[in-house]
Amino acid sequence: MTVLHLADEGEAADLAAFLSRLLHYDRGAAVRLQAAGTALAVFGRPPSFEVLAVRAVRLGKPYEEGLEVTLDVTVSAGELLETVDESAGTVVVPGAVTGPPWAGVLPPRGGWRAEPGLPAPDALGALVAAVVAEFRSRTGELPAERRTRDELDRIGRDIWSRTVGDTRLPVRAVHAAQSLGFLRPGEPPALFSSGAWLRLRTPYGSVAVRRAGLGALDVSVR
Repeated sequence: MTVLHLADEGEAADLAAFLSRLLHYDRGAAVRLQAAGTALAVFGRPPSFEVLAVRAVRLGKPYEEGLEVTLDVTVSAGELLETVDESAGTVVVPGAVTGPPWAGVLPPRGGWRAEPGLPAPDALGALVAAVVAEFRSRTGELPAERRTRDELDRIGRDIWSRTVGDTRLPVRAVHAAQSLGFLRPGEPPALFSSGAWLRLRTPYGSVAVRRAGLGALDVSVR
């Protein structure tokens, strides 16, 4: 049994909140864990948004399990959540599961450069509110015979694939960051790029998206 000692109760609470939000969108969600030193990265992919969500968690002491000094495993998000002990600041790593395809394609660890053109935080919030309202309005106006999954998906693609401000970041990435609790007042996000990846980073988590799509073959698999 592998027990991870988190930096404090707050880290445990934030991890639990992140896992709960992922499970809200996918009750069978899996997460990929990577730990080295005093850092734990938790990767998840809420299907509603088609983005990769990343939550960094501080460990209270360097990870080490026997002869292993790094951890890299895909597990059930629900099983992991059940083991989070906020008062003790610990989490037990459950048994590995067969990872979904996205778990084999992660953003690069380095090579990130800042990208300009991201609107101010209040403008980002207003943008998300506006496109959510537009989606509800357009889908609500559909007659019953046209209210099909294909038509709803078509409207969604039209709206959520739009870019944000003067960037190449799709609107769905900002919507995901807000829905996952990463966007908070007084903490402006930053945008970075590395190869085909774009990453919206905040102090509470990141949302990464591939311009070529998560299933493209021009990325390293690790």
